[in-house]
Amino acid sequence: MAIRQRIVVPAAALALTGGLAAAEASTATAAQPASERTTAAAADGGTYLYFDKNQSNPGNSRLYLMRSIPDAKDQVLAKYRAGSGDEGPNGKDECASSQGWLPNGTYQVLAHDAHYNGGDLGVNGKVIHVEDKVCENGRTTRAELFVHSEMWPEGSQASPEPGKDSPYRWEGSDDYRSLGCIKLKPADIDHLFTKAGQAGWPTKLKVVS
Repeated sequence: MAIRQRIVVPAAALALTGGLAAAEASTATAAQPASERTTAAAADGGTYLYFDKNQSNPGNSRLYLMRSIPDAKDQVLAKYRAGSGDEGPNGKDECASSQGWLPNGTYQVLAHDAHYNGGDLGVNGKVIHVEDKVCENGRTTRAELFVHSEMWPEGSQASPEPGKDSPYRWEGSDDYRSLGCIKLKPADIDHLFTKAGQAGWPTKLKVVS
């Protein structure tokens, strides 16, 4: 499968989605009785994403939605097969821009959007955007990093075209390959958005190997 070029996301669009997400969260919190908000805040420390790289098969790595529990073991809320990086010689080189998988470390989640339009051959539909990260060489910055799938901006799948790999349709396991982003199949990113909406949107992504 040919690896497709990434689309740079306009900063204004990210600011908009981040603002919408914050407004939605504020509205939902305000609707809760004060006693319930206090109890919830004391009971847990929020949610985060945890990506565990598979050294033997990067396309069969794991992404977890986790709940942080103060003074206790963190709770797994959901678990998905995920991929990051391509299958070439640099697929596991975190400093190989547009080839290698994500650098290890902790990332801030910048925004999420259920109907993102990244343009032709871009990142579309349900996306979670995370901050840029300087890789282990201290010089190379990996940028425009997302958790995403392959779909139209509104979330549907393109019609199949024999012999053609569409960026708007999930054809199979080869689609777990990416230019550094974390990719899920459509059903799994749909489930992740539902779970995150219920449990609270993650504010961080932790990447380990």
